[in-house]
Amino acid sequence: MDYIKLVGGLILLVLSGDYLVKGAVSIASKFKISPLVIGMTIVAFGTSAPELLVSMQAAFKGNPEIAIGNVVGSNIANIALILGVTAIIYPLVVSRNSIRIDWPVMMVSTLLFTWAASDGRISSWEGGLGFAFLIIFTICQIYFSRKNHVHVDDPEGKTHSILVSAIFIVLSSVGLAMGARFLIEGASNIAFSWGVSERIIGVTIVAFGTSLPELAASISAALKKETDIAVGNIVGSNIFNILSVIGLTSLVKPIPVNWEGFEIDFVVMILFSVLLMLIILPYKQLFFLDVAEKGIDREFFAEGKLGRIGGVILFLGYIYYIYIILV
Repeated sequence: MDYIKLVGGLILLVLSGDYLVKGAVSIASKFKISPLVIGMTIVAFGTSAPELLVSMQAAFKGNPEIAIGNVVGSNIANIALILGVTAIIYPLVVSRNSIRIDWPVMMVSTLLFTWAASDGRISSWEGGLGFAFLIIFTICQIYFSRKNHVHVDDPEGKTHSILVSAIFIVLSSVGLAMGARFLIEGASNIAFSWGVSERIIGVTIVAFGTSLPELAASISAALKKETDIAVGNIVGSNIFNILSVIGLTSLVKPIPVNWEGFEIDFVVMILFSVLLMLIILPYKQLFFLDVAEKGIDREFFAEGKLGRIGGVILFLGYIYYIYIILV
């Protein structure tokens, strides 16, 4: 039965990810919101729903290590595994706003999360402050995107009504959560039967399972050439995981943290966040100083790119991280 849950959950994730992207692109087109912002809000929230459900359930059942491990492990998997695999399949162009605004917000959130956890407890006021910051950030993203009047075309040439798009988003988000739940239950039961610890299960199996919606949505978006949604989904999901998942969970119930047990995982999460920026940073903009004189648009160099080589580096880094914590 556990293996049936694994396979069934995976199929549900793939189908739901495809329809989530379809609905998100249609919403972006109707409301004149950029794909990047849609990826960082609607898609990120939908794909982060499993992390929220799992973390809250784990915290209330007295399993804080799974709650913390789920978020830390998911953020690591999102950057190293999900973006890595997606870039290997289809190289991703990273917008200048993602480099100048979204990545710094993700980095600050990551550092604040690490600081809050380092004293062995994430309090209610820390969680509430983080969640309030998320709401302000999201409102600002939507406002400035609409102000710029970005036009978005559906890559498949199809448009859907707002109602149909909303139905796609809601049903696919539910499907992602259910698919992740089936996969997590099957994998966790198998792991527990093998005597694996809660921390290892949290940062590996549960984290990977709850990151599968991001993988399904990002690959689907990349194949549809909506790379802004693919990148925004991951960056937004990491921000949501910290400020919303940990924020709401600790707001309802303070989360105790075994800092000694998780210290290496927090360090790896920070390192991968920095590595991502180093890989996508548009170095040509920094060193090719005479672009204006040669008639080349500077804005072209303001974009970054996560190519296949960068994807391989991230993916191999994730494999090495898993090897370290398991051995």
